[in-house]
Formats: sequence, C-alpha cells, structure tokens
Amino acid sequence: MYFVYDIGGTFIKFALMENNGAIKMKDKFPTTAKSADELVAQMVEKFKPFQQKVKGIAVSCPGVVDSEKGVIYHGGSLLFMHEKNLAEMLARECHVPVVIQNDAKSAALAELWLGVAKDVQSAAILTLGSGVGGGIIIDGKLQSGFHLMAGEVSYMETTFDTQKLRGNFFGRTGSAVELIKRIATEKNLINKKDGEHVFELINQGDEVASQIFDDYIFGLASQILNIQYLIDPEIVAIGGGISAQPIVVERLNSAVQAIKSANPFHAAQPKIVTCRFQNDANLYGALYNFFLQFN
Repeated sequence: MYFVYDIGGTFIKFALMENNGAIKMKDKFPTTAKSADELVAQMVEKFKPFQQKVKGIAVSCPGVVDSEKGVIYHGGSLLFMHEKNLAEMLARECHVPVVIQNDAKSAALAELWLGVAKDVQSAAILTLGSGVGGGIIIDGKLQSGFHLMAGEVSYMETTFDTQKLRGNFFGRTGSAVELIKRIATEKNLINKKDGEHVFELINQGDEVASQIFDDYIFGLASQILNIQYLIDPEIVAIGGGISAQPIVVERLNSAVQAIKSANPFHAAQPKIVTCRFQNDANLYGALYNFFLQFN
C-alpha cells in the first residue's frame, strides 16, 4: 500500500492506494496551514493511522518541483513552501520513502500510466482549472526541462503590450475558474463558482453564456495550435473539472477547424481528446511518479 497526497490551494486530498492504482480509502482536509512545518504536521496526522500498511508516500503539489531532490520552488498558492524539501521533511516524520511531483505533471503522469497517453509516444496534457496546468510527454517520458519548467503553459502570453511591456497570461485567459466566474457574473448567479449551472446555460444555448464560452474556446484553440507547432504531439489531452463536459472538447475541435478555414496557411492538425482522469488525476500521477523513481 502507498499513501498519496494531492496538495491543492483549497483542499489536500489523501488516499491509500495499491500498486495497480486501486484506491482503498480517500478523504480530504482544508488547506489551512500557514507554514511548512504546520503543513507537514497536518499531513503526518493523516498518515499515522495507516503507517503499518504503507511502503511509501507520494505527493502531488503546486509549484516548480525538483522531483529527484524533493524540493519545491515558489510553491504556487503555498508560497511558504519555497525552497522547502518536502520529501525530506515527511520522510523524517513518517520513516518511509517520499517522492513529490508538480500537480500538472502528476496529471500528465496519470494519463501516461493508465489514461489516454498510455499508448502514444508524445502528448501535451492541459488541465483547465484556476490556471492552465501542462505536462509534456516526448518519447513516452514526461519532460521536466532544464529549469524544471517544461509544460508551464500558464506563463505563456496570449497578447503583449509593447509600451507597458506587459502581457496577458494563458493561465488567466485559459482559466476555467475565470470562465465560470465571468458567465456567473453576467447571468447574475448567486454562486460565482457554480460550474454546473453555467454549463447548463451553455448546453441550452443561452446567448450570453455561449458567447463568453465561444470566446474562451477560440482563445484556447489558438494556443493549442501553437503547442502543436512547437512539439507536434500525437494528442492534446484536456483535463480538469470542466473536461467532464463533452461540449468542451467538441467545441475545441470545431474551433481549430474554424481557425484553419479562416487561415488556410495553417498546416497543424491537433488531435484533441478528453483526459481519462479528472479529480483524481493528481493522485494517480503522484503514485506513478513514485514507481518511476523506485523502478
């Protein structure tokens, strides 16, 4: 058995998992820690009741992650984790091997292990959430990059103001959270995070919701074309909570064709598919990362 954590900005999921990925137990607790020591203490508390069954710990977390050393840089929404060796801190308390990996790369590893990228040599995995997470697979292997930032597509700029030297980042323009918030605001929904209601409006063809959604989709499609030209993957797989909505990938594929029709010089033909894993992707990917590091 292995103990697996998925550290998010709102909740920290944890699960007891078998070698084949079967989840035997899963739960979560709010992300309330204000320091690395407090975070580790909370994680250890959840681990202790199962420690006699556990061979190792796998962690998915935000930030730029040196998976081989176990060090987190920047920490995403958990800035206090900058330059902290979370693997060492947990191993010291739990007395089992610990490995960590970036959350978006964990999602990509889940697809590489048991998902839509299992039988391909190259893929770009895009997870649509509060930002846009990315994982790049080349020759059947996840790419980290020289600075550990391969696949950090949130930092790509969609437009750039040459006077102010500032741009709009893909992490914001491609944010599913921002999409839902914008439609909810325009439609005067009480809950600005009500994705289910928002997609009901989109699927029903509501004029306002559909226009905002189409703008979002075309922006996303243009970046997918850029990624296709850059690494030419066999598939581009869309993950994150909204990927459960079939209309997302359907519209993305039609948007790519519309862009190509309006711009005949386009030669790229991305194959856009839906990720197999959604909310549990980071758990599966973190576990697979453990197996990769320990053969």
